[in-house]
Amino acid sequence: MALDVLSVGPLYQGPDLNRIRMTAEPSKLPAFLLKSSVPSKTKLTTIETKRIMSVLDETIYKAELATLLSYAASRSEGLEGMLGEDVMEAVREHEDLCQAFLYKVSCLQEEERQLQEEEEFEDETWFRDRLLSIQLRKSHFLPLRQQIRESTRNVLRLLLSNPQGAKLLQMQRLGRSAEAQTFIDSLMELRGFLFEKLLTSPMEAREKAQFIQDITKRNKRNQEVIDALENELAESMKTRDAEVEKENFVIQELKNHLHQVLRFSENSLLRTKQESEKQQKADYRASQARAAKIQQEVLHLRSQFHNLLMENREAEQKKYKVETEIENWIQKYDIEMGEKQDEYEELDIIHKEEKAQLEELKQRYNALVEEFAQIREEREIISKKKMEAEQELTRMMRAATLIQAVWKGYLVRSMLKSRRKRGKGKGKDKEKGKGKGKGKK
Repeated sequence: MALDVLSVGPLYQGPDLNRIRMTAEPSKLPAFLLKSSVPSKTKLTTIETKRIMSVLDETIYKAELATLLSYAASRSEGLEGMLGEDVMEAVREHEDLCQAFLYKVSCLQEEERQLQEEEEFEDETWFRDRLLSIQLRKSHFLPLRQQIRESTRNVLRLLLSNPQGAKLLQMQRLGRSAEAQTFIDSLMELRGFLFEKLLTSPMEAREKAQFIQDITKRNKRNQEVIDALENELAESMKTRDAEVEKENFVIQELKNHLHQVLRFSENSLLRTKQESEKQQKADYRASQARAAKIQQEVLHLRSQFHNLLMENREAEQKKYKVETEIENWIQKYDIEMGEKQDEYEELDIIHKEEKAQLEELKQRYNALVEEFAQIREEREIISKKKMEAEQELTRMMRAATLIQAVWKGYLVRSMLKSRRKRGKGKGKDKEKGKGKGKGKK
């Protein structure tokens, strides 16, 4: 009861477009085995093959344009300037027809779905009447489908008469639905398959058939090998099952042994429990005796604690007295230290003043020392000059005395010479002259 017979024309972009998949199934043979099936020619040589390919290319081109009609109708304002008013008017009419057709189909599908939900009433008269009504309405779709086909042809004719507009519309491939794109891809795959088929010569076809037969034989041999391996696998499985049975038998024996061990462990646990109860009773009696002894020790320790507590109280009283005395001494010490601190601060102020005076006196002393050093140097220079002058004077006096002595000696000698020249007869006068000369000396 499905509406499989109802579908929009293959060139219209809609939800029921891709009902028949034309995608070629990929070959299951390896790539290196398919190399021999590649045609030797790369171009078509006969007119018939070229015409076939041109018809298919034209069909693909028209399909690409037809699958974009819905997109063009939804973008009529933006594409009207590129495609022209006539084309856009035809596209709008085509869109209206398609929408009306889809609306009727959806309504019919909804009614059919309701009938499927009420299949338990298929023997009723009203059910058969509704089913007959649906069949009649299906037959009424044929004129509308014919109108859609004619509208599609009209739009394609207008687009083909405007190559530039058709090219611009073809560039809007992003507006194509996924189903329409799948249909276009299927046509392209069909074109490739047909092109390869047309390039293949009869001899190549026979070689390809022979190649397929060889592959079939090889596959048969491989299948025989696989069957043999499967038989070996079955034998190995049987062997493994036998080993598993042996292991299961060993496991059962181990379980029995484990059960015996558990029974032995229960008996051992019971004996251990009885022994532990006896030990617990003995420990209880020993613990009671130990508790009595500990109680006596506790009483003794309590008495010791009481005595120590009294001693501690007395020690605390003594400690309090000592702390009081220490606090008094500390207060007295703080008072005395405060007074000492005040006195120290006063002495420190006086010390600073005296230190400043000392610095001033040191500066004056240094200035006086420098001045005294200068005066002392000047005095030393003066005394040195004076000593040098005295020495010079002494030396000059000695020189003058020496000069005078030399001069006097010279005068005496000159006088003696003159007297000798006067004559020797005057001896007495000469002696007198000598006596006078000596007296002068």
